[in-house]
Amino acid sequence: MSTVGVIVEYNPLHNGHLFHLQQSKKITGSDNVVAVMSGHFLQRGEPALADKWARAEMALHAGCDLVLELPVAYSAQPAQWFAYGAVSLLEATGVVDSICFGSESGDLDSLMLMASLLADEPPAFAALLATKLKEGLPYPSAFTAAAKAYLQDQGMGEIAFSLEQPNHTLGLHYLISLRKINSRIAPYTLRREKSEYNQADITDGQIASATALRKLLLGEFGSLEQLTPFAPPSTIEILRREMNAGRAPVHWEHFARPLFHELLRLDEADIASYAEVTEGLEYRIKKVLPALQKLTVFELLQALKTKRYTHTKLQRMLLRILLGHHKEKLTAQRLATGIDYIRVLGFSERGQRLLHEMRTKAAIPVITSAARIASPYLAMDARATAVYSLAFDKADPSAAMRDYTKPPIRI
Repeated sequence: MSTVGVIVEYNPLHNGHLFHLQQSKKITGSDNVVAVMSGHFLQRGEPALADKWARAEMALHAGCDLVLELPVAYSAQPAQWFAYGAVSLLEATGVVDSICFGSESGDLDSLMLMASLLADEPPAFAALLATKLKEGLPYPSAFTAAAKAYLQDQGMGEIAFSLEQPNHTLGLHYLISLRKINSRIAPYTLRREKSEYNQADITDGQIASATALRKLLLGEFGSLEQLTPFAPPSTIEILRREMNAGRAPVHWEHFARPLFHELLRLDEADIASYAEVTEGLEYRIKKVLPALQKLTVFELLQALKTKRYTHTKLQRMLLRILLGHHKEKLTAQRLATGIDYIRVLGFSERGQRLLHEMRTKAAIPVITSAARIASPYLAMDARATAVYSLAFDKADPSAAMRDYTKPPIRI
């Protein structure tokens, strides 16, 4: 039996994700699907709408057979490390034959050619990237400009699509990561249809981006019923259960008090010690705090934003401060060593058979509870779960400790 890997957040899982899962199995000829899913905090530096176990359950009902957790050390990173962590995890399972990701163009050949030229981080490209960053461009724009210039110098000509489109950027880094670890996993891509990544408006009767669905749910007149045309019934029912239990929807403002507690308590030198705090942002934070009209995360992000710093970059920085992630814990050298365990969040009957196979084929330990292994990344995830539980309607110490007590979801 063959197995395809997908890298997901499912925030929340919707009809577009369902289509991607179905097509991934079809074009790869796979019997099984293994999903690497971000935990409680996501790539754009924001909390997930519902907790990782609820979203793992959504994934299983939609057709995933095995759901693995991408640790927060990697899940809330720029594309380079997000991709590296996820791809390395799929490789470590020993059972994944292919990977299928969405892209705006569906042009795998061009992405693979770019990946082959950029994978070894040639000095000429690194110099171009450094120059673009010094010009004040945010990293995604700087990377795109440097890549275009470098590839043109290499005789490739103009890139037919923009690397600033999120799925192209992630796809390129998936391919680069596959090359860096000499993976045997075969890549495939599907063209994203009907709704762009982060598209906030809805232009189709059945397909909408997760961004648009979160906007619907979190809006002033939002309701779960408004999501019904755009998500599988299982997603709606799981969200309804989590909302009734006071565990969803979670958003940044739930963490405003603990975040501002840290920002107001710490001095500039302390703030500078956290990951993602770069180029004097610690001084900018201290400068804008007294001028805020309200102590909300939204207002803070608006005050901090400049041409140089994207909303996503700033969210990731605030998240690292909230979670207590210092720079020495997330150095490039540490991240490059990869993840030292495979954390199972959920599995189906078919996934259980895959787990048995992984017990003999996986390159690293396969675990179902944070109590099973000592790892700095796993400890970070357990603490992230505790912080995430602060958003729930009812303070519950058991919710804060779920990484040590909650078994994987089984369907």
